[in-house]
Amino acid sequence: IAAVWLPAATRTTDVLAAIAHEHAAVPMLARTHGQAATPVTLGKELAVLAHRLRRQLARIAGAEYLGKITGATGTYGAHTVSGPDATWEAIARTFVEGLGLTWNPLTTQIESHDWQAELYADVARFNRVLHNLATDVWTYISLGYFRQRLSAQGSTGSSTMPHKVNPIRFENAEANLEVSSALLDSIAGTLVTSRLQRDLTDSTTQRNIGVALGHSLLAIDNVRRGLAGLDVDADAMARDLEANWEVLGEAVQSAMRVAAIAGVEGMADPYERLKELTRGRRVDAAGMRAFIASLGLPADVEERLAALTPASYTGLATGLVAHLDG
Repeated sequence: IAAVWLPAATRTTDVLAAIAHEHAAVPMLARTHGQAATPVTLGKELAVLAHRLRRQLARIAGAEYLGKITGATGTYGAHTVSGPDATWEAIARTFVEGLGLTWNPLTTQIESHDWQAELYADVARFNRVLHNLATDVWTYISLGYFRQRLSAQGSTGSSTMPHKVNPIRFENAEANLEVSSALLDSIAGTLVTSRLQRDLTDSTTQRNIGVALGHSLLAIDNVRRGLAGLDVDADAMARDLEANWEVLGEAVQSAMRVAAIAGVEGMADPYERLKELTRGRRVDAAGMRAFIASLGLPADVEERLAALTPASYTGLATGLVAHLDG
């Protein structure tokens, strides 16, 4: 894991973080529950996933690897009979720690494998966050927010529809991540149990660790290659934003509430009033600005809201990407 899996996972996460930085300020329509929602930036959304992946990588990099040499049932029985004057616990600890492992002083015949279960659970969790990235990018491709460069995606496109480039890097990654996570879950579940002082279920189970990590590595490689073969279509995002002025309903009702607290009259029921204007309806720029003008807001508030567009309603999103450097 430390020599092969962790460097590969880190490289892919770093590619994602670089794309997030590059597109930190590109506005994009959010889609909570799949529906038009408060705008974000592409960079911030990718930064969320990079941050999640880095947290798991930090846990994996900091994992303890335990070791022991306590004898057939963990008592140093044969040791003490063979060499009664030796300080066996001290010798065992020095030897185990000399291998770069954490000494486990309390075992049965086997080291209990709990640390392995913890590690594989963390790798599986990384897999699942990466799976989330793959499905989100797949969706952004389907929305036209990303264009795929054919040469980078390892595909000749659809077999019958020449206009298509299938997102096979991300689909391949999804499948491999699902297989890897299922195996890691099973391995981790088995390794924490050993009947009484020893059984051999762990021996059979551990033969699949390489298979599980191999599927994860295939996915990690495909995601990295897939990300490297994407171009952002900011114009497509801009068109979606311009078509959804109703997302400013959140901003307007929030401003109305603040005005009401300040004592401005006529600010009652802001949510209901915006719901009547926007729910199930398309609202264009003129309609939203006319509604704002009809509210009787203080002049500075009205001016601020009238200047707002879906593309500019991204809050602190651009600056939030900098947290990746923290």
